[in-house]
Amino acid sequence: MMKKGFLIFVISAFIISAPACIKDKGCQNKTVQSEQAAMLAYASGNGISAVAHSSGIYYEIISQGSGATPNINSKIFVTYTGKLTDGTTFDSGTTPAGGWVLGGLIPGWQSGLPLINKGGRIKLIIPSSLGYGCAGYGSIPGNAILYFDITLNDVQ
Repeated sequence: MMKKGFLIFVISAFIISAPACIKDKGCQNKTVQSEQAAMLAYASGNGISAVAHSSGIYYEIISQGSGATPNINSKIFVTYTGKLTDGTTFDSGTTPAGGWVLGGLIPGWQSGLPLINKGGRIKLIIPSSLGYGCAGYGSIPGNAILYFDITLNDVQ
């Protein structure tokens, strides 16, 4: 009987304390609304004529292109530069020979790239929640607003 009481105590203690442990080790994504002012300030300060998208990204289409439009299942081939809002370039290049499936990329790209066609170029300002969230990725810090300049070279 004593062992059973102890076991119930241990389980109860775990259930009560588990949410606190998870909360302490977790992180909190910023809301799109909380980053709107910073995204618009970045656009204004960098000469970007930003248009709001229903997803929460801001974009400027530099060139529409005239080929295929990507969808979530499309394999895309791009040339891109990614920057933080402090101007630090965190990545740039072209897609590898096999391309990338749009559905496997960050939500901001999934919303922005279908706005242009093959051959088009777009500038995206992506709130952190549609990028790498509160956890960040590599040299990208948590809750970082991202800027991308992307040319859509091919869509398959």
